[in-house]
Amino acid sequence: MRQADDDVHAFVPYPDVPVPSAPSGPLAGLTVAIKDIFDVAGYPTGCGQPTKLALSGIKPVTAPIVQRFLDAGATFVGKTHTVELAYSLNGINTHFGTPINPAAPDRVPGGSSSGSAAATAARLCDIGLGSDTGGSVRGPASYCGIFGIRPTHGRLALDLTMPLAETLDTPGWFCRDARTFLRVAEAIFGPDPSPLPASPRLLRAEDSFALARPEPRRALEAIADRIDRMLAPLQDVQVAHPDFDALYWAFRRIQGAESWVSHGDFVTRWRPGIAPAIADRLAYARDLPEAEVAEARAVRAAFRSHFLDLLGQDGVVIQPTMPGAAPLLAATEEDLEADRAQALRLLCLGGLSGCPQISIPAGFEDGAPFGLSLIGPPGSDLSLVRLAVRVADAIAVRIA
Repeated sequence: MRQADDDVHAFVPYPDVPVPSAPSGPLAGLTVAIKDIFDVAGYPTGCGQPTKLALSGIKPVTAPIVQRFLDAGATFVGKTHTVELAYSLNGINTHFGTPINPAAPDRVPGGSSSGSAAATAARLCDIGLGSDTGGSVRGPASYCGIFGIRPTHGRLALDLTMPLAETLDTPGWFCRDARTFLRVAEAIFGPDPSPLPASPRLLRAEDSFALARPEPRRALEAIADRIDRMLAPLQDVQVAHPDFDALYWAFRRIQGAESWVSHGDFVTRWRPGIAPAIADRLAYARDLPEAEVAEARAVRAAFRSHFLDLLGQDGVVIQPTMPGAAPLLAATEEDLEADRAQALRLLCLGGLSGCPQISIPAGFEDGAPFGLSLIGPPGSDLSLVRLAVRVADAIAVRIA
């Protein structure tokens, strides 16, 4: 366990219980930290929420996605902090404390997989397992200057894991360097059901680039030009259909409705103390009219059809992961919420389409990192990681 070295408050301070892993395998010699929404035998699952922790008890069985890492030889080094009920992009936890962003200590780490991202960036583990519903791996990866993946929805099992929004939830992970990131992908995914060709079409999402702040946008456009020269010509496309505002609200409503299915009984039965911003999201979810949810699902279906047609079997969208670097810890709640809303306009594409998305370190804004994303067709996860390694080599950014 690495908790004694944890100067970024990444790990939940549970008593140390041994978790066996295979003595050999493709991930032997690597360490893995687990977000505290996945069951690990011998530990509670606290979900960043004190009442959830009190109700948890010690789990007798390890979640299959965690077991997959252990069976591949990775060594468990602890459970990591998460945002309360995994329902925030900023990484702030008012109950248990907020992990420090190792790449920008005066800024939020990103959530909800904040502890796993911080542990990875701080070199307390080689792999940080998290989950991604609305951007909870992609966002922290961008903010902490590391690699992160949201796999194709449904490709990896989420049994024995706290749900947030069933049709949006995925596991995902962080690594500091491209080669380890690829090593993990090869061990966890196996062969792709729909691999990318050796030379995929690279699609620059012009409307997504327009959502980035000026300084990151200039840097990302320069990176896109470098990719165009060094790897393959970029085709300019518009990805939002009908537009980003419609997609943002569709995502918010679907996530809200499904989060109430996941947490509504817990909230109404136990009346736990919940941080104000998250309590507001749950209240919004509780009161959503069914007609708005049905309309949101229709918007998702139309967008998914448009987006999958755009990708085909060989297309990869290139876009900013987030609008820029992480917000300051000193930002007001209003500013944090505004930043979250803008970020969700970029992040909702992966969630609504169900496509795999990877964030790679790309540059700095005011000394703090931000990422570039690749989005591929469903089932292309491993070949998308291989492409991400090529892109990372081409842009040659080192942060963590």
